[in-house]
Amino acid sequence: MNERNTGYQEKRLRAANGLPILMGNIALAVLAVAGIIYGICDHRTAFIILGILYLLLPFSLLLGGIKVLGPNEARVLTLFGKYIGTLRGEGIFFVNPFCSSARPAEQSAEAMLASIAEDGENAPPAKVRHVAVSGKLSLKTMTLNNERQKINDLLGNPIIIGIAVIWHIEDTAKAVFAVDNYMEFLSIQSDAALRNIVRLYPYDIAEGGEEKSLRGSSQEIADVLAEEIQKRVECAGLKIEEARITNLAYAPEIAAAMLQRQQASAVVDARKLIVEGAVGMVEMALDALSDKQVVELDDERKAQMVSNLMVVLCAGKDAQPIVNSGSIY
Repeated sequence: MNERNTGYQEKRLRAANGLPILMGNIALAVLAVAGIIYGICDHRTAFIILGILYLLLPFSLLLGGIKVLGPNEARVLTLFGKYIGTLRGEGIFFVNPFCSSARPAEQSAEAMLASIAEDGENAPPAKVRHVAVSGKLSLKTMTLNNERQKINDLLGNPIIIGIAVIWHIEDTAKAVFAVDNYMEFLSIQSDAALRNIVRLYPYDIAEGGEEKSLRGSSQEIADVLAEEIQKRVECAGLKIEEARITNLAYAPEIAAAMLQRQQASAVVDARKLIVEGAVGMVEMALDALSDKQVVELDDERKAQMVSNLMVVLCAGKDAQPIVNSGSIY
């Protein structure tokens, strides 16, 4: 029975400087061409044969061993199907000419165009931006913007949420050999982690509540989300630097109802504040009248005064007082 080998670990490959070899190979190729021309002109068959043989064998082999890397690029090299190491660093290197650059399952140009035509302008970045054709792996910090999803929160309310994941390749061997396509793997695992995290929190909580919510504790939840994604993509040799919530809103079918709920809650909170202020003002007015002995009021008149002041202070419209020109009794 064949067992899966997922225990690949990146190992650095030490390669010779390829610039002297490249220059020497070019110089010898020029001499070979000159020998062929000389042999043709002077009818020297040996020069022609030697020149052609060099161009066909040594020149091609030496040229095949030259690997060029730019900043933050790497090559995963295999020799007859066996992983021998990862070439890192910028410059020109010379390796075994029979080595080949391993890479994730690449997407052909025809498949990419078909995917774009199918998905339109909203095609996810993993389908459009990544086509591995050069055998090089980018070690740069990259951003994955997944499409917005509709997910139910802790209370069962459908919400629309989108995230951006900042990541880079940490272990090139795992990225190439452990998964088929590490970018597609990251996209799928990010979606799965997002669904699991969103279902643990409500969209919002009442004012004064200490529970975490998607809207009120976005930073804490983003940190938890980044840890969850990191656990899922560890086997692919990827490092999650951070995750951010880029879009958060109620689903259209309940957005209107939730807006009315928020408006009602705001009205209740505003009325509560108005009543508290009105009670304080009435109490202050009664105390001032009593301390300065402006007028003496019995309990019935105090109750009537309190009622009138509360109506005036708590009314939603400006009061229209009625002036009494006679006796208050």
